Amino acid sequence: MPIEDSPPSRHILFPHWQNEYAAALLEPDPLKLRELVEAAETAIYKRLQQISPNSEHSAERQAIENALRNLRVLKRDALGFPDWEKK
Repeated sequence: MPIEDSPPSRHILFPHWQNEYAAALLEPDPLKLRELVEAAETAIYKRLQQISPNSEHSAERQAIENALRNLRVLKRDALGFPDWEKK
């Protein structure tokens, strides 16, 4: 499964977590990648605790869903994590 969206652009819409996410997407070293994925997930989950579930943050919530999906693919393909979505 390919990672959705193109590589991160220089324009960051959601700086609370996208910088960490972009760093993980661009890291080729598996040892560093594991740490960067963890940092990205932590930043994302912290941000989810801060934003409200209303439509005011719907674009960011959609971006977070996409980012988490991409991080799962990265963890599976680059770090050898199990594929929890297999049926």
